[in-house]
Amino acid sequence: MTYKAEVQFKFDATFEPTYGTSSWTDDDFIPEEHYLITAPAADLNCKQYFKLFEKFMLCVGMSPKSIHSGAMSLVFNDMVLEEDQRKVCEEYDLTMNEDLDDKFKEWKKLDAAFEHHKENVVSEPKIKGDWEQMTDEEREHQSPLMFEHQWETSYWQLYRRFQRFTKYTDDQLNEMVDAYEQSKLDGVA
Repeated sequence: MTYKAEVQFKFDATFEPTYGTSSWTDDDFIPEEHYLITAPAADLNCKQYFKLFEKFMLCVGMSPKSIHSGAMSLVFNDMVLEEDQRKVCEEYDLTMNEDLDDKFKEWKKLDAAFEHHKENVVSEPKIKGDWEQMTDEEREHQSPLMFEHQWETSYWQLYRRFQRFTKYTDDQLNEMVDAYEQSKLDGVA
């Protein structure tokens, strides 16, 4: 069995001049318009239907802003459950007005944690540093929010350290490490 389906959008507009006028006098308007938009509808999904209807609405003179506003009004109105509205917000990374206060508080916490971290940054060693893990005492003095982002901080610290040495070969790096260790033994470092 074969299934065929077609969707059509049709628009007809005609102008009948009033008695006594001989022709169309306004250059901004066309005296007669006919639009017929068809598409195979057997396998169209919801987004494709909306895209098709958007093209039809553009043909009949709607502005893109009005079309977008109309589409959003299908979701964000009093007749749609808030739960469904939140699902759409999650899908498109939107924030509802009711949630702005919580987002602002979260942003302030992260900003404060960043400022705390910026004030307590320790300078990195020039050639070879202490690669050991943090002690328990160092962890206790760290901000709780910074502990959550420890992996990111560690990543960027390692990235900056290794970025300084990417121009050297392995042999050159080994020579630098040996020179540093020798200077520690000689009491220079």
